[in-house]
Parts: sequence; C-alpha cells; structure tokens
Amino acid sequence: MRGNTVIQRRPAAAIPASYPADLHPVLARVYAARDVVNAEQLQHGLALLPSHDHLKGIDGAADLLVHALEHQQRILVVGDFDADGATSTALAVRALRAMGAEHVDFLVPNRFEYGYGLTPEIVAVAAQRTPDLIVTVDNGISSLQGVDAAHALGMQVLVTDHHLPAAQLPQAEAIVNPNQPGDTYPSKYLAGVGVIFYVMLALRAALRERSWFTHERPEPNLAQLLDLVALGTVADVVTLDHINRILVAQGLARIRTGQACAGVRALLEIAGRQPSRIVAADLGFAVGPRLNAAGRMADMSLGIRCLLSDDEDEARDLAQQLDKYNRERRATEDDMHNDALMELQDFFDSGETAELPFGLCLYQSEWHQGVIGILASRIKERLHRPVIIFTDSGDDEIKGSARSVSGVHIRDALDAIAARHPGLISKFGGHAMAAGLTLQRSDFESFRAAFDEEVRRHLSMEDLRGVVLSDGELEAAEIDLSLAEIVRQAVPWGQGFPEPLFDGEFEVEQQRVVGERHLKLKLRWPGSRRLIDAIAFNADLEGWSEQTRRVRAAYRLDVNEYRGERTVQLIVEHLTPLF
Repeated sequence: MRGNTVIQRRPAAAIPASYPADLHPVLARVYAARDVVNAEQLQHGLALLPSHDHLKGIDGAADLLVHALEHQQRILVVGDFDADGATSTALAVRALRAMGAEHVDFLVPNRFEYGYGLTPEIVAVAAQRTPDLIVTVDNGISSLQGVDAAHALGMQVLVTDHHLPAAQLPQAEAIVNPNQPGDTYPSKYLAGVGVIFYVMLALRAALRERSWFTHERPEPNLAQLLDLVALGTVADVVTLDHINRILVAQGLARIRTGQACAGVRALLEIAGRQPSRIVAADLGFAVGPRLNAAGRMADMSLGIRCLLSDDEDEARDLAQQLDKYNRERRATEDDMHNDALMELQDFFDSGETAELPFGLCLYQSEWHQGVIGILASRIKERLHRPVIIFTDSGDDEIKGSARSVSGVHIRDALDAIAARHPGLISKFGGHAMAAGLTLQRSDFESFRAAFDEEVRRHLSMEDLRGVVLSDGELEAAEIDLSLAEIVRQAVPWGQGFPEPLFDGEFEVEQQRVVGERHLKLKLRWPGSRRLIDAIAFNADLEGWSEQTRRVRAAYRLDVNEYRGERTVQLIVEHLTPLF
C-alpha cells in the first residue's frame, strides 16, 4: 500500500485465429498478452518436448553412465542444498537405481561448512565413499578446482547444471548444461532437475540400444519422476517457457491422479493441500519452502531422504521434521526482517527513500546464513531495487545473497565489479535475478559503494518504482466460480508466465484484520449490489485507514473452500486507498 508502487495494464494484444473456439475470452486475452502465438503453445503433451539430442555433451554423459552401469561402478550424486538440488538428487538416484545401478549414493554439501558446489573440500568428503564417478546435479559448472581435485583422487566427473558458466569450464569428462557455449537446446531456462531428467532420458535410450533391459531388468517409465521435475522447476523460480510448462503440467497431472512419490504426497499433506486440486503455486509456496527449510536450517539430506522414501510412514515422519524446520525458518526470517527494517527506519521516517542506494547492501554478523536469500527477496520487494544481504561466514569472510529487479542482471553486475575492482570479490556465481558471493569482511564498505555505482549504470530513479502489471478490468458479471476454476487450472502459472492479475475500483463494505497481518474485506463494484470476499495476505497496513471507503485493487481470482462450500474470492496483491 506504499505510494511508490503503481498499477499498469498490459497492452492489449491481438488474439491469434488459431486459438480454440471454445477458449474462454478472458483466458484468450491473457494468453495473447503473454505472447502465446498459436494453439500448440497451449498444449502440454510430452511429445512436444524437444529431443535430448539438442543438449551439448549429452551423448558423452550417457556413455559415462552406461560404462558405470555395465561395470557396476560406484556412482555418487553430489547435489545442491535447495529444492532444485534436492529434487535433482532424488531423481538421479531413483532413475539410476531403476536402470540397474547397484552402487549409487548421494552427498549434499552442508552450506555452512563447505559452501556451494563441488569444492575440493566436498571432494575430500566424497572420496571417503570411494566413488568411481561423481555426478553433479544443479551445480558444478563453476567447480574448476573441485573437478581437478576429483581427478587427482582417481574419480571421473559428470557435470549437470543450469547455472550460467564463467569464461572457463571445468575439465570434467562430460558437461550437460543448456547455458554452456555451443549448446543448441531451444530453452535456456531448464532447472537443474530438468537437465538431469534429460540426461536420464538419454541414458535410457543408450541402454535400450545395447539391449540392456530384460524381463528381469525392465525398462523404467521415467514419466513417473515428473512429480519431482515439476516440484524442482517451480521451486527454483525458473522461467516457465513452453518447455517448462509442459514438464510442470505433466508433473501436476501425476500428482493430481495420486501418482506422486510418497515424499511429495507427505509434504502436500503436512501443508494442508489436496493432491487432486494441486496447482503450480502450491508447489512454489507450500511444498518448496518446506523442502528448502532443510538446507536453510540444517541439512538437505533430510529433504532428499523424504523424496527417496517409498514408505508412507517414514515419508510422513520426515515431512513433519521438514515442517518443523520451516516454522523455525519463518521465525528467524521475521526477526531478521525486523532488524533490517530498523536499520532502514531513518529513511522511512523522513520519507527520504530517494536517498537510499540504488543497489542496497545490508550486513549483520549474526544473521542466519540459510535465510539471507529470503530476506534479500523481501527487502527487494519492498524497496524495488537490487538487494544483497550479508552475514559472517567465518575466517574474516562474509557471505552475501543477492536478489535483483528487471533491468539489472545481477551475475553480470558482479562480474563487472570484479573486473573493475580486482580482488574485491573472493568468489561469486548465479543467475540474472539471484546470485551469491563472498567478500573479506574488511572490504564490505568498498563493495557497497561499488555495487551502488554499478546498479546506477543500469537503473534510473523512475525504475525504482514498484510496478504491478494488470491484465485489465473484469466486470462484476464476468467473475464467478467457473471463471476462477478455469483460470486456476488452465496452465501452470509462474515465473515469466504469471497468473492473471486484474484490477478495478471497489467500494469497501467491511474490513477487518485477521491473523495479525491479513486484511479481510468485503468489496462492492460501484453501481452494483453484488459483494465479493477479498483478502490481502501479509498486508502492509502503513497508511491504511479503517475509514477507507473506496480502493483500487489489483487481484487474482481464487476459490475459497469453507465447510464444504466453495466460493470465488479475490486475492489482493496491491491496494491503493482512494478515499
């Protein structure tokens, strides 16, 4: 409800003639605004996926794995400590076992001890299990020293990753990453779990050519793993282009029909979600955070064990432990958020937010390493600018987690700073919108100035406004339960393909705060007698008055279920009091 956020309507787009005749006109308008240019882009059959042959290095990856299976070598999957890494690890282990691997295990670095990726330190831990082949999932593209360390100990390395590579690639036996130079795969947005899924498809094809599968060792149906692909893809907030929408839609279909693994079912149950009505947002906001909590607060091995379990009771017990960690994470996050706001309070009190750095860095030594990324996201959403949150990581170093906004490719920004100020950044890596880095504690102030300077090269004051993109206005007669259901279930909505958001002016008939931070409303269209329920979750109530009688709201359509009755309600994303 702060004044530096504006609602903008998406430009109207021509509706392609190839759209189905029975497509709801509201959905047709929404799809056209999202550059869906033909009906095929609305279909989600697996046959529409590009072949794995387009991925550079995938034949070499398959050959490595075929050799490992034929000689029953020891395979160790080394994952990342987030939901994408956990689902990638679980998928690799499940698929390899299903294809006959007898010696396959996993290892995930503890983020607080070993940092990110295949470091020499984690290779030393891996060596204790004497693997012949290390397979990285959702990491490894920047692990030059780690791959060299593995080779020195007699281990081969297959890197599967989706993060952006640096100028130099590791000397692994094979690399599969759609973002590596020379790769022709048509999407650059696969999550780590999508990459390893493709590698397993290539492995199965290679084994099929060698007549590997028999009556005693049947060929596995890898589609059974699409629930993990959907979860990791949504939780990692990668762009949902057509390829990722296919993968997510197929995974959701399996979950809805009761074909998810025991761990996913248990996580849905502990989150209070009905599998038969699951949508992508449930994976992103209910399941993903519980899985991520293990890596943030303790050890991601707990989350991977949950996804690998085929025992309902064991999976439920592990899901309960993950839920406990998630509650602890939320409490820690709230405390850190309050600390950050106190540090920024002078700007808020004076109204001089224009004096804030364009690129904002905050540091407190006691902040939790596992939660700084979430805090960076929350501050970024509030202040509409790139944010890096730092905390101590030991040995006089501080670790930062960065989140960016449109207009600033955060990894490229860090690369530019590193080039302009050699030695200032110890190490870094990441995506366009999120990155991680390490500095010497004594260099924090120098980096803070350099980061603000770099961001100012890309953003103007006008760019620091929050913008809520709306799909336009809906009349009272258009909104009903049927439309809410259609919109909710139509396609996987998410990053890069956002769920429809509408806006309009309403009169406020009733209002009350529930659960301390949620604003529950009854709204009425001007000139109409019809009332509709609305709720603004985690509302910023600063500047809001109980006397407000008219508002402009940006909202999503939702279905509320209460005591067996289902009604349409508005989920308010932004609210501007008019009087």
